[in-house]
Parts: sequence; C-alpha cells; structure tokens
Amino acid sequence: MKSDLFTIIKKELTRFFGDKRMLMTAIMPGILIYAIYSVMGEGFSSMNTVEDDYHYKVQVVEMPQALAGLKDMEGLEIIEVSSADVDGVKDLIKEGETDLLVVFPEDFDEQLLTYDVTTATTPAPNVEIYYNSAETASGGAYNIITSVLEQLEHSLANKFDICAGEKEYDMATAEDLSTMMVSMLLPMLLMTFIFTGCMSASAESIAGEKERGTIATLLVTPMKRRDLAIGKLVSLSVIGLISGCSSFIGTMLSLPKLMGGSGLEEVKFGYEVTDYAILLVVILATTLVVVGLISIISAFAKSVKEASTYCTPLMMVTMMLSFSTALGVASADQWYLYLIPLYNTVQCMGGIFAMDYEILPVILTIASNLVYAGGLVAVLTKMFDSERIMYT
Repeated sequence: MKSDLFTIIKKELTRFFGDKRMLMTAIMPGILIYAIYSVMGEGFSSMNTVEDDYHYKVQVVEMPQALAGLKDMEGLEIIEVSSADVDGVKDLIKEGETDLLVVFPEDFDEQLLTYDVTTATTPAPNVEIYYNSAETASGGAYNIITSVLEQLEHSLANKFDICAGEKEYDMATAEDLSTMMVSMLLPMLLMTFIFTGCMSASAESIAGEKERGTIATLLVTPMKRRDLAIGKLVSLSVIGLISGCSSFIGTMLSLPKLMGGSGLEEVKFGYEVTDYAILLVVILATTLVVVGLISIISAFAKSVKEASTYCTPLMMVTMMLSFSTALGVASADQWYLYLIPLYNTVQCMGGIFAMDYEILPVILTIASNLVYAGGLVAVLTKMFDSERIMYT
C-alpha cells in the first residue's frame, strides 16, 4: 500500500516538475506579485516626494526674525514678497509655477512676545499657508513649513495659529483634482476592460476548438492557414473592441457618480471630439496587440482552462503597467518609451485624460502597436502551420 502511495506521489511530482509550463505557472504569480507591489510602492513614494536636488520655492510675506533660520534651511528657496503680491502668488501656485505662500501677520515677532493665551480676548495671530494639493512639490513644501511652525507653536505655548478660520488655503481647483484622479484611474480601468473583453473570446476561439477537436476539421479544409489565423484575429479584435468601447462609455457616463463621494460631481471635463477620436484609435491598436498575445497563448494551450491559466501572468503584467501613470506620464522627449507595447497605451491614455498630450507620442504608440500586431499575426500563422502545436 505504501509502495502504491509513493508511486502515485512520485508520478505526480515527476509530471509537475517535468512540465516546464506547469512549473512556470506555479512560480510566475509570486514573481509578478513582487514586481507589481514594488512598482506600486515606488509609485506611491514618487507621488509624495520630489527629486533629491529639488529646492522648494516658498514665497513669504512679512518674514519674522523668529523664523529667519528658514533662509538657511537646505532644500528651501525663500523669496520675500510684499502683501500686494499675495493674489499674484496665489495664481502662480494654482498654475504650479511656485510651491508655497506663507503670510505672517504684521509685527509677528512683537505679537509673540505680548500675546498671553490665558488672558487674551482676541484670536491668536494667524499664519496663512497657501498651497496646491494637486502638485507634489507644493504638498511637500507645505509639510515642511507646517512642521517647522508647529514645533515653534508648541515651544511658545500656542501663542499663534496656523491656517485658522474659514479661508480657502488649498489653491487646487476641483478640475485639477478630478483630472489627476481620472488620469490615474481610467487608464487602469480601460486596460482591464480591454484585456478581459479580449480574453473571454480569444481563449475560447482557439484553445476551445482544440479542446473540442474541431480545429482539426478547420485545418484540413481548402483554406490557407494564414487566412484562418487572420480571420480569427480580425473577428476577435472586433469583439474585443466592442467590449472595450462599451466599458469605456459606461465608465465615462458613470464618472459623475464615481466622483460624487469626492465632492467633484459637478466638474465638467473639457474633452473634445478630437480627444475621443484619438483615444478610440489608441484603443483599437491596443486591442489588436492584446488579441494577438492572447491568441498565441490560446494556440499554445491544450484547453480553455489552460489558456486562462497562462493568461493570468499577462493580465498581472498589464495591471502593473496600468499603474505606471502614478509615476507620471512620459514626456514627448522620452519618445522611446512609446515603443513599449501596452505601456505606451497607458501613457497615452494618461496624457489624454489629463488633457496634456502631444501628437508625436500618440503616433508612435499607434504605429508601433500596429507593427506589433502584424508581428503577432505572423507568429500565429507560423503556429497554425505547426502540426505539433495545433494537434497536441
């Protein structure tokens, strides 16, 4: 009995470790999870930090002697301005041209000496700090200055306040916040919709026919296998495109409700017909690539279940790339990044949704994806010509 048990165990383990595909399927999720979480960690970090040599631009009105040491603080560029410049500096903060505005009350040093918290009948002197939460550098400068002021406040027994009252200190507009959220969220959702829409049909189209044995009938018909491969890819691309567009339309229509919890439901997005047209072409070109990749995996697999298993690592990679907009959208100067399949699509989508893109990256993305799609068609055709692959 023990001999039979060990025989079964040995047989199953030999089958598993002897099948490279099964072995990689078991190992790959852990590798991809590590890669995805590492990229996500770097993304969250980059969203809250700036480059090491960056100097925060801090405009100050009525700089007090008590905080004169800020001028010597590393990483800060203190610029003294007059009270007449306050409105202009606020506009610069909104536009991201400067990072912070700190307005001290007149005679702040003297008020610190004379103000008595226990007997005062008037509010404590208030330090106003204006920033833009949609800008990483502005948020960083705000944290630094606030920390310094809070330390001073505690050492002086709360003789002054910071950002008190009902004034609006955050210069970020609802449009800024909504654009930032949309440019990060929608590329990930759309890539998910495109992938799942293509996968549901592509995995069944080839692997399903292999599993049912009907692929053999198609291969012996008087039809070029190249035409068979292209025909499947075209039909699958149409299905994937319809699914992606449907999901996209649903996402855009539900966007006001999605933003409702953030108080951004009244924001009007300034997308034009041209933006939608470019986005549609990018989705179409990407759909061809995704369909090609999944079709090759499906042709390699022996069953629909096996094809779905093999597609899981590809989906995880797609999700990892979809998160890349959190690291920022690549500039037109980094044109070579728009030659990386799937990643280029995410970057283009991020730029389009942020309403900040150039035509060169879009052209490179569309053109390179069409080239990749053509290459995948050639690979799939070769696979259809292989008796070992198609009949195994």
